[in-house]
Amino acid sequence: MKKFSLVFSAAALCLLTACSSKKTEGGMSEAAKKNVDANNAIMKMFETGDYSKAGDYLAADVVDHAGPKGDIVGIDSIKAYFADMGQKMTGMKNDIVKTVADDEYVMSWVKGSATAKVDIPDWGMKAGDSHTGESVEVSKFKDGKCVEHWTFMSMADMNKMMSAMQPPPPVEGKKLPIKDSTSK
Repeated sequence: MKKFSLVFSAAALCLLTACSSKKTEGGMSEAAKKNVDANNAIMKMFETGDYSKAGDYLAADVVDHAGPKGDIVGIDSIKAYFADMGQKMTGMKNDIVKTVADDEYVMSWVKGSATAKVDIPDWGMKAGDSHTGESVEVSKFKDGKCVEHWTFMSMADMNKMMSAMQPPPPVEGKKLPIKDSTSK
């Protein structure tokens, strides 16, 4: 009888634990689903150029670690960066290949494309150049809003962008100081 009671108790505990889980269809929690929806809405903002609902998806103190010159901090700075990209690029498209999420992070494998309207030296693009590439976009969420973002590009795509960038022209008449570390 003790054995039956122990097995029954264990089975009941497993059943109660499984029933109390806040998972939705497909095994994703409500928080993770909300984060994925916010992540997808952020991706769509690039395509539509409508950043009016950015506050619904981005925290006021959000940090984008994928800025071309370093971190972009705060929702107003990020909205300005998005708008600037929209003015420089046309036909922006983000095709999400796969998304993995939990209650804190959303990771999306994205195939993106756009065409430069003007020269964009930070990306090594000239007006009319098209760019197609793949990246993994990682966003951290808190209370349903993105608080941090990182972009991880393939080396091939990064090299393609960098190879188009030209080094700055040398300053005429000036030589760069070269120090020989072997001499005393």
